[in-house]
Amino acid sequence: MPKKKCIEIILDVETTGLDYTKERMVEFAAIRLENGKMKDRFETLINPEQHIRKSSIAVHGITEDDVKDAPTEKEVMPLILDFIGDYPIVAHNVIFDYSFINEASIRQTGNPISNVRIDSQMMFKEVYPDIESCGLESLMNKFNVEFSTRHRAMADTEGLAKAYPELKKLYEKKYAWQIQQMQNIDYLFERYLRIQQAVQTMQSELQDLKSIFRLYFEKGGEPIQSPTGEILSYQSKQAYAYDFMEIKDILEEIGALHKAVKLNNNFIDRLISSGSISKDVKEKLSLARQQLSETRNIHINKSDKKLEHV
Repeated sequence: MPKKKCIEIILDVETTGLDYTKERMVEFAAIRLENGKMKDRFETLINPEQHIRKSSIAVHGITEDDVKDAPTEKEVMPLILDFIGDYPIVAHNVIFDYSFINEASIRQTGNPISNVRIDSQMMFKEVYPDIESCGLESLMNKFNVEFSTRHRAMADTEGLAKAYPELKKLYEKKYAWQIQQMQNIDYLFERYLRIQQAVQTMQSELQDLKSIFRLYFEKGGEPIQSPTGEILSYQSKQAYAYDFMEIKDILEEIGALHKAVKLNNNFIDRLISSGSISKDVKEKLSLARQQLSETRNIHINKSDKKLEHV
């Protein structure tokens, strides 16, 4: 029996900015995969008919001069929609690319796209949960994909198209194993709770041992080296709390504010969504967005009704 043809569209977009409701695409690239093999490809610059933010130019290098003679969104969207058809869309952090294409489709046709979206970044995290960085560059390095250009639509698309088939094989093997385990879900939940309790106990034990180590050094003990080379040592460090409002201007003046302050992104999201600030302020906050991502979590309600994120 002939092998069923599996068609997927690997794609990437570059944009004027990060808010898909206000910004526009400046470059689109896609490769059609058939059973993991690269077939057709399509790429185009796009005249967004609006300003390209400097922060975006710093990433992809596409200037307004580069796109002034390119087709407009109205001219190019029929070609984009024809190329992607109704096939699954694959991209690294796919919610970003999908949102821009979907918004453009609504503007130009009145209809959203309905393609299944596949996030290679999520797949990468699933297959390699121990890898700290899950960006496209890390994925390409993991699968030995050589690249000389980054953050241009076709270069990123081709890099992903080369890595994705191997990633997909590993992901599907893990997914198949996970599906097999679902019949044991009650047992696995009990096992999870036992492992969690064991981890918490071990963490408590480690803290107990650290307390003894600390006491050893405070009583004048010398550093200890293990047979395998690890060195147990001790240091005391003092730290201060600061009045942010008193030092904010100083930090800004010396260019250190962005290093000293970590933004609470969840709070800003809630603030934009709330009715407690004006439309003008919401607009200004929205324009400062730098990345769109999607997270999926499970929760465990403990017996004391406290919610635990997993």
